[in-house]
Amino acid sequence: MTPSSRYDSVPKTNAMHTGSALLTNDVGLHARPSVKLTQLAKRFGAHIEFARATTGPWVDAKSPVKVMRFKATKGETLHFRAKGSDAAEALAAIVSLVERGFAPDVENSSPPPQG
Repeated sequence: MTPSSRYDSVPKTNAMHTGSALLTNDVGLHARPSVKLTQLAKRFGAHIEFARATTGPWVDAKSPVKVMRFKATKGETLHFRAKGSDAAEALAAIVSLVERGFAPDVENSSPPPQG
């Protein structure tokens, strides 16, 4: 039986995916946003990093201590890079989180109860 074309038997882990997003929330990347970023990054198997400049220095997005120490402020652009089998999905989710100002994703949240 041959593997489905949707799933490769050997993951393509060599591709580096990059993206960036402007911090628009009032507190920048401090306590709560840092936790949200780290929790989201940990959902993916890809290695995810971010920086203030495309040249680095790069910070591990899955490390709560390193993310909180970063302390980016409103108006700064965060540059992201991800590598691994689910890197594209991880990058899209994280850039979306930052672009929403760390607000919940309306599409993925449950609807309010009907009463």
